[in-house]
Amino acid sequence: MQMTKFWTVYIIRFVSIFFVVSVIIASYFFPGGNIHNPDQIGYSFSHNFLSELGGYITFAGDINSISSFFFNSALFCFLLVGISSFFIPSLFTENKVSYFCACIAAVLFFIGMVFFAGVALTPHDLYRDAHVFFAINAFRWLVPASLFFVIAFFLSNADNKYTVVNIIFLLSTVIYVIYQIYSGDPRLNEELLVQNVLMQKSIAIIHIISIFSLTFCFNSQIKNKNL
Repeated sequence: MQMTKFWTVYIIRFVSIFFVVSVIIASYFFPGGNIHNPDQIGYSFSHNFLSELGGYITFAGDINSISSFFFNSALFCFLLVGISSFFIPSLFTENKVSYFCACIAAVLFFIGMVFFAGVALTPHDLYRDAHVFFAINAFRWLVPASLFFVIAFFLSNADNKYTVVNIIFLLSTVIYVIYQIYSGDPRLNEELLVQNVLMQKSIAIIHIISIFSLTFCFNSQIKNKNL
């Protein structure tokens, strides 16, 4: 099996699917409770952050071992996606600027994935400050990474629709980072909680779909280059 295809296609697809499946499983086994209502039954799409799936103890005081295992394992696997980014520049060698931008993007993207792995290793209920630090900065590293990927894709011979995917990834990430800076504290009231939770879910969905769809571009580039 070709290493480039293994990392840029199969690994990224596996991690993306594994994450979605793990979130579904973790949500199913989540006991319940949220920041404002410890009596809530089960997981709420609008009232629970994704990170709550990775906590060992819920806000209701229940043990959350099954959910935390699946969620944290899946999130940590994004480190593999970070490693796969180092194989992406080889797909953009027809243009020196494109290749250079892809190399820079790969390094920045890898750092962002390391931060997401850090989120998995620091459950919010045990290491809140470290958890918040990793979560916030993971997205901030993705801003310059996605910007350089946009340039790399735009200057390459890849289908323009994949450049659009990268632009959507970039803009959504920028919007979310700005939102993180200026949004209200979800602990203040239920309305702010719902806004923050839904914003987080939105960016997660956009990112997963974007990353998964780009594997089709990578697969096409591999075929064209006979890698």
